Amino acid sequence: MTRDARGMSAADWQPLRDLGFDDQGLLELGHLIAIFNYFPRLADGFGLEIHPRLREAAATGVPLARPERPASPPADPPKG
Repeated sequence: MTRDARGMSAADWQPLRDLGFDDQGLLELGHLIAIFNYFPRLADGFGLEIHPRLREAAATGVPLARPERPASPPADPPKG
């Protein structure tokens, strides 16, 4: 679908049907494929650059770590 959307035929979808995908499942899969094709084009069109930490994680396979958040102060007890 990514390489030749207009060249798709029922035969291209058959292996997924054989795995149990129905029309709804194939439609959802088509939407996912379209979104994954859309966002990089949009980013390229706006000249967006990948953050260096994300590029490093992609190159090394080491996942990004979430920054540690400071502990929240305890809540005040209810008045009254």
